[in-house]
This record gives sequence, structure tokens and C-alpha cells, in this order.
Amino acid sequence: MKINLAVLFGGRSVEHEVSVISAVQAMTYLDKEKYNIIPVYMTKKSEFYTGEKLMDINSFKDIPALLKECTECVFVRSEGKVQLIRQKMKKFGSNLISDVDIAFPIVHGTNVEDGALQGYLQTLDLPYVGCDVLASAVGMDKFVMKILLKDAGFPVLDCCRFSSYEIDHLEKCAEQVESKFGYPVIVKPINLGSSVGISKASDRDSLLRSMEDAFAFADRILVEPAVVKLKEINCSVVGDSEEAEASVCEEPVQASDEDILSFEQKYVGGGKSGGSKGMATLKRKIPAEITPEQDEFVKKTAVDAFRYLGCNGVTRIDFMLDMETNKIYINEINTIPGSLAFYLWEPKGVKYTQLLERMIQLALKRHRQGEKINYTFDTNILSMGGSFGAKGSKR
Repeated sequence: MKINLAVLFGGRSVEHEVSVISAVQAMTYLDKEKYNIIPVYMTKKSEFYTGEKLMDINSFKDIPALLKECTECVFVRSEGKVQLIRQKMKKFGSNLISDVDIAFPIVHGTNVEDGALQGYLQTLDLPYVGCDVLASAVGMDKFVMKILLKDAGFPVLDCCRFSSYEIDHLEKCAEQVESKFGYPVIVKPINLGSSVGISKASDRDSLLRSMEDAFAFADRILVEPAVVKLKEINCSVVGDSEEAEASVCEEPVQASDEDILSFEQKYVGGGKSGGSKGMATLKRKIPAEITPEQDEFVKKTAVDAFRYLGCNGVTRIDFMLDMETNKIYINEINTIPGSLAFYLWEPKGVKYTQLLERMIQLALKRHRQGEKINYTFDTNILSMGGSFGAKGSKR
């Protein structure tokens, strides 16, 4: 009997389209002999739809037309199981679309990758692939991630954090940055990926513009010193807190003289077919051109950080190598990497189907372990009725 696997993607995020690309690609490689794949597309208005055409990337060229051929749906828990049912119920006949055994979120960005969707699935008591609520939230919030990793002794760059209530006082914010770091600096939204809202500033005017731009995408931003002679190194990790392993390392290659890889360079790649291949279109060197000692350091640090933050499934951890000092810093952790970083595992002989299967098994393992924990205990407190009064007994 097949396992009913709901693949969730899209959502209210600036990385919505990237999620669609990653999910459609993954659904192509999932084992169809073992899983009944149920695509669940979340619109930018947080509506849920399901339908076979959601598995075809070409269908998304006209989303309004696509949704007319799909069924709006909602998850419910009833009689000890999770079901996907019609949002607009029929008066006659069954409204059940399918039972759901496990969810596979393939989402990117705020409102979906940051623990919000994971919390929803956990409330349903539905096993789900990937990091849990806390690890997802930490991975998305670059400031919290830095604080935790720095406290544990991991190498990260220092930074300044600013909130949206300071937007009317950006000159004062700029003074703080200048006194702490000088120029150049990198400005980024605190909780976005895919290079959205990220820019480099080399003087006061460009810093003010960069901060305004970043605030357009988030209510909190980071400013950190720029590594002038930078080499980017990425490494994927698969596993859980008990056991994890690193992939090969990659070195993204700039398509121009720009300091930061753009959204288009990452996902469009300039090729006619780039839209369906996602991160696979990005030019890269695999393995990265670094020394054996640097390679070993990156892999060990990636695995240690993964386990320390309690990650699960597959992540991609991005590093910065300062070519002047040879120091290596953790830049960010992608808890649901684009295209799930399959291209970093193929050189190790791990096929994409095998990688997806391992992620699913890790999710089921976590759920089994969670079932051993007591979340409730028997009490007769409610049998005492009105003796507590309207305010209860909490003190």
C-alpha cells in the first residue's frame, strides 16, 4: 500500500516562484512506486490547492487558469488521522480528497520556511520532512543564528541589527555602522534568502539607500562588514542531531564583476531552460578550489553547526572565505535549500531519489521518537467545575 505524501510549496513569500521550481523538480524524482504524491500549492494569499496539473512546471505559466482546474483544499485532523478535504464542500458525495500520512514542505522564505508552516503541521500531529519549528526559525533569522553560533564558538562575522521603528533615524544607524565597521559593508534583510534585498554599501549615501531597500522586504535588517576578497563556499549536510554527514563543497562562480550573486544569476542562469532547473543553472565549481585543510574545516564545521542547531533532513550551509586572511566564516544556513541541494550529493554517488527518501525516513524517525514523549497527563481538575471561579487558579 502506498504512502500518501503531501508536497507543500509556494506560499506568501518573495521566494514563492523558487519554491515552485524546487517542488516540481523534487516531485519528479520521488519514488512513485512507494508514494502517492499529493501536490499542495499554497498561493501568495495562503490558499491551498491540489491537483495533478500542479506537478507540471509549464502549468504555472498561467496560474489563474491553473487554479481553475485544481481543487481548493484544507487539512483537518479527524479520528486520529490527517485528511485533505475540499475547502468548498459539496452537498452530496464525499468531500475527502485523500488521507495524508506525511508532509514534505519544499518552501523558501518567510511565512513558510521560518517555522510557521512547520508549527501548523506539528499542531496537526502530521509527520513532516525537514527542520522542526525551532531550527527552522533560527535558520531563517540571521541575527539569532549568529548569536547562537557565536556563543558556541563557531566563526561568524559581527553585525549591527536595526528594526523598522528606526527607519526615520537612518543617519544615526549609519553612524553606528561607521563607528563599528567602516566601509564597505553588506546590508541584508534579517530573514530572507535568494539574495533578495541584499546589497553592498561603500559610503554613507549608498548605505542609506541599501538600508531603505532592505527595509522594503523585512522589518529587521543586518549590516555586517564586507569581505573584500571573498570566495564563497557552500556545503550541504544530511541527517539529524544524532548523526549527519557533509556533501562535497561547491564554489559559486560569479557571472559578472558584481560582489553579490543576484536572484537571476541563482535561478535563471541566462539559459532558456533555467526556470525549471532552479539552482542547478548557477555556474559553480564542484569540488570547490580550496585546500584539503580548508575543505575538511568547512565540512566539519557544517556538520557541527547542523547538529548544534538541531537541524533535520537536508540543509545547505554557506561559508565565506576571506582570501586575505584565509579565515572562514559561516554566512547562513538554508534549512530548505533550493532544489534541496541535490547537485552537491550526486558527486558522492547519492542519486536525487535516494536523497529524498533519506529525508522522508529521517522525518518518520523524528515522529516516532516524538510519540514516546508525554505531552499530556491525566487530571481531574475540570471535574471540580465552577469551584475555580471565572478566573481559575493560575497565580
